[in-house]
Amino acid sequence: MEKSELQQILGALQDFSGKINEQLQQMEERMNERFEQVDKRFDQMDERFERLEAKVGGIRAEVNETQETVDFLSTKSVQHEKKLRHA
Repeated sequence: MEKSELQQILGALQDFSGKINEQLQQMEERMNERFEQVDKRFDQMDERFERLEAKVGGIRAEVNETQETVDFLSTKSVQHEKKLRHA
């Protein structure tokens, strides 16, 4: 082969390599965009779970308070019934 033919082949390989590198870079950019979107979604889900935990915590406190009130009223009701029986 002549030197010019080898240079043409080398030039073609360099062009092809450049195109491959460009495509790989584009793929990497798209993947990075996807990962950013996924990270954003996870952040949104974390915020939602935190709000849900706060709501559940509030409901749990209300249920505990209601149970304490029911226990108190039940105790008073039993005490009142005992007084009525002894009277």
